[in-house]
Amino acid sequence: CIRDRLRDVGATEIAEIEQALIAEGLPETEVKRLCDVHVAVFRESLDTQTRPEMTPGHPVHTFRAENAAAARVLDALQKALDELKTTPGQAQLQRARERLQELREYEKHYLRKENILFPFLERHGFTGPSSVMWAIHDDVRAGWKALEELLAAGPGDDPAAFKARLDELFEPLNTAIREMFYKEENILFPTALEKLSEDEWREIRAQEQEIGYCYVEPGDQWPPKAAVAAAAPTPSPAEGLLSLDTGLLTAQEINLLLKHLPVDITYVDKDDTVRYFSQTKERIFPRSPAIIGRKVQKCHPPASVHRVQRLLDDFREGRRDMAEFWIQMQGKFIHIRYFAVRDEKGEYQGTLEVSQDVTHIRALEGERRLLDDWE
Repeated sequence: CIRDRLRDVGATEIAEIEQALIAEGLPETEVKRLCDVHVAVFRESLDTQTRPEMTPGHPVHTFRAENAAAARVLDALQKALDELKTTPGQAQLQRARERLQELREYEKHYLRKENILFPFLERHGFTGPSSVMWAIHDDVRAGWKALEELLAAGPGDDPAAFKARLDELFEPLNTAIREMFYKEENILFPTALEKLSEDEWREIRAQEQEIGYCYVEPGDQWPPKAAVAAAAPTPSPAEGLLSLDTGLLTAQEINLLLKHLPVDITYVDKDDTVRYFSQTKERIFPRSPAIIGRKVQKCHPPASVHRVQRLLDDFREGRRDMAEFWIQMQGKFIHIRYFAVRDEKGEYQGTLEVSQDVTHIRALEGERRLLDDWE
């Protein structure tokens, strides 16, 4: 019967159903709406799945630990809001604000999913479900912001409306977060464990620290030290590609990227020789290829050379790492920064000059969201 068939449906099959719906043209926004329907229909099947025990330090173990901690924080927020509705006062209002700020630390959990786990899954064709989850994350973020604004404003002259609005905002937020716990535990994590290799999980583990964790710190029992030592070396980049810290690019691509930066940059090496400047469309200060190979001191008028030298000496001796200046020129507000370039050992390798016309930036007001309509 249909009931028996549904009982045999697993996490991967549900993910593949959503992937197929998107591939057939169903908008991801509609799939997001159906996501809860799928979970409800297959919940009995999902509840019978065996959840593999993970070793502390494995990304899935950390994700699960964060969810358990976030559930407690969510409980604390709910209790604080109930107290605020029952006994309104400044102390109760402040406690609710603090519990919400604590809950918002959970953002790091979502960021690691979106920026580390999802890209690895997408390499295996797992794209639709991750997009659906990301959309739900954004719903949660919108709920956080709305609740934060309400608590910042306080009840004002209408406590009854304030209480009603608290319920209106918190209940869907609470449901979305808790339902995502379930979707991760019963769909996302089992699917990820099936699709990703041990080497891929090690890469994920190595990248997590960049974003960080919420409420917990990962254990150190995974990956096994012996496995790390025996791991295969990173393949050499393909011919013509330059291996950078976070990617592979051709020399042409690097040149194009530098030319399209909204800033002018000039690089002077550790011997004070000008080695490079970006040839952007509208340079702020004139530069000529003739300066390449020239001592930077020779590129400044004699009256200001001593200032240039002092800055370089400060960088070289480690007395400072950055200096900034700003000037007004021909109706423009120009921001100029100098950075000491140091290698992984902290040794001075040169100076980077970054100049930017920030006139337009200084005039901006309000906000423009990424998905807002462009003019």
